[in-house]
Amino acid sequence: MTLTAMDLVAQAKQRIVEIDIDAAKNSLETSLILDVREPAEYTAGHLPGAFNIPRGVLEFKIGSHPDFQDKQDAHIIVYCQSGGRSALATEVLNKMGFNNAVSMAGGFKAWTESGNEVV
Repeated sequence: MTLTAMDLVAQAKQRIVEIDIDAAKNSLETSLILDVREPAEYTAGHLPGAFNIPRGVLEFKIGSHPDFQDKQDAHIIVYCQSGGRSALATEVLNKMGFNNAVSMAGGFKAWTESGNEVV
């Protein structure tokens, strides 16, 4: 059986924890914020305090990134534009031992539509 990208996202969402915008907003002070969008998307606007590691290189960069190195127990909020890439990224992070990584449902789009701060 061939799977589509959306099939993979749906499967990932069954195996990860997703939090809503309000929960993410309430956890900003106590969590690392990981933006897995592309650099141009990040530069155009991102959540306060977010670090950018694009989804395509996440597995290769997360372990050597100074803000995530040796932080497998840290609470990490992962987001992308709409929630698909962050679901896949969160699943990978969980497999890599980052057991407190969660995906922000709705992504950056839902964040901005809710009127939350962007830098």
